[in-house]
Amino acid sequence: MPRLPVFRIHPLLAVSLLLAALVALPVGSVLFNVVQGGSEGTGAVWAHLASTVLPDYLASTFWLCLGVAIGTIVVGVTTAWLTAMHDFPGRRFFEWALVLPLAVPAYVLAYVYTDFLQFAGPLQSTLREAFGWRRGDYWFPEVRSVGGAVAMFVFVLYPYVYLLARTAFLERASGMLEAARTLGCGPWASFFRVSLPLARPAVAAGTALALMETLADYGTVSYFGVQTFTTGIYRAWFSLGDRVAAAQLAAGLLGIVVLLLALERLSRGRARFHNTTGRNRPGTGRELTGGAAVLATLACALPLCFGFALPGGLLLRLALAEGDAQFGAHFVRLAGNSVVLAGLTALLAVALALLVAYAVRQAQAARGRSARLAAALQRLVGLGYAVPGSVIAVGVLIPVTRLDHALIAAAEAWFGVNPGLMLTGGIAALIYAYLVRFLAVALNAVGESLAKITASMDEAARSLGCGQGGALRRVHLPILRGSLLTAGLLVFVDVMKELPATLVMRPFNFDTLATQAYTLAADERLAEASTASLAIVAVGLLPLIALSRQIAKRRR
Repeated sequence: MPRLPVFRIHPLLAVSLLLAALVALPVGSVLFNVVQGGSEGTGAVWAHLASTVLPDYLASTFWLCLGVAIGTIVVGVTTAWLTAMHDFPGRRFFEWALVLPLAVPAYVLAYVYTDFLQFAGPLQSTLREAFGWRRGDYWFPEVRSVGGAVAMFVFVLYPYVYLLARTAFLERASGMLEAARTLGCGPWASFFRVSLPLARPAVAAGTALALMETLADYGTVSYFGVQTFTTGIYRAWFSLGDRVAAAQLAAGLLGIVVLLLALERLSRGRARFHNTTGRNRPGTGRELTGGAAVLATLACALPLCFGFALPGGLLLRLALAEGDAQFGAHFVRLAGNSVVLAGLTALLAVALALLVAYAVRQAQAARGRSARLAAALQRLVGLGYAVPGSVIAVGVLIPVTRLDHALIAAAEAWFGVNPGLMLTGGIAALIYAYLVRFLAVALNAVGESLAKITASMDEAARSLGCGQGGALRRVHLPILRGSLLTAGLLVFVDVMKELPATLVMRPFNFDTLATQAYTLAADERLAEASTASLAIVAVGLLPLIALSRQIAKRRR
């Protein structure tokens, strides 16, 4: 009797699959409610949502995503190209300063600009005093709108595209550009025909991160009154008390993200973006003079001004003018809590992302079933980033709380002691929720960079006696150093700003800078919220500047 073929999974891929299952567990617990039988009231609530507000959710979400995608690509790619390939006044400052808006939460930016641009705000008051205008004598754009929300997200999310696109431009094949110039291509033709196609995976990854962050945001769209899938999830879950309807809306949001990623992958076809030459080190940037230099400086200064300098100055003015009576030792404790959570999550996320990305690379090289498993693995890990933080928090709390109670029962039966809630009573469950939410950030950055390393380098390492571990340590890690730093940077800053999951899952009497800032700002206590908001920026600035300047050294 012939033997059936045995399907063997590489141990590294098996471990990665286990990690992916843990990451997907909260998402699966949410999706389970979609197929779970609901009560008659549940169906009535969903029918009401579908017949009244669901079209508005779809339209607002579409225009929001379209505007953010266009804005982040234009701003991120333009600034990345200018700082990586040109020399102009202020270029060395802008190449690291352009990432500073990542430290500013979008909801804080929304509060600041609403206060600054409203009718009674400083800008309109100054205009009325200067020109003698009254209400109705002039038109002023409404910041609390879909367009205003798009602007807020572009101001704080373009660094996703900037960081990854700039790394791709710096790692480009210089020989290809030189060949393009010898064939008669000018700077613009070389950009559109050589550099931009090579950087396309990085631009797509950065845009996907920005869109998933936009879809998962709640604070900004809720304050601006923009009806999106996320606000609908919160309304169905917390206002109407219908978790099944909320899960159905969350599933629709996940479907939008999967569709976007699938369309991008499909558009690539069989194209590959390997860098096969050793001439990777960029030469001296093209020097810009005159009007071109002024335009380049202005193009880099404007997003930095609107995304960081202006809101930071307005917050500082509020903090100095009115201040916060609670500022002091309490804020030192809040900052320590935020740094501990962000640092631990960033280290774990980078390590797990490297493990998963390397397992996917090995499986794709083997092809067959392993390659298909690896592709499914990447999609599974990436879905968590599109789910709102509070939904992930509930998805984590359900299985982790049951595990906590099982551990308590086992400890009482075996040792006669009650250890308490070991997971949900501390920060372990909260870090687990952060990893579910942000592992895709690190995986995108590491995976895209690892994909550019050709398989011939692995074969050369094996021919010299290096196993998989040796090749990873001696070949891949030195090449991936910049991408690992970028991945850690993105996760660190995201955790510093994370709000919904922290609000739901933080242990008793454990607050962070983000929860303090949001609670005060939601109560319209903006002057008091300004100190917590400035603390978020200040704590995030030191590692942000250090890492971004270290990456910038690769340019010189």
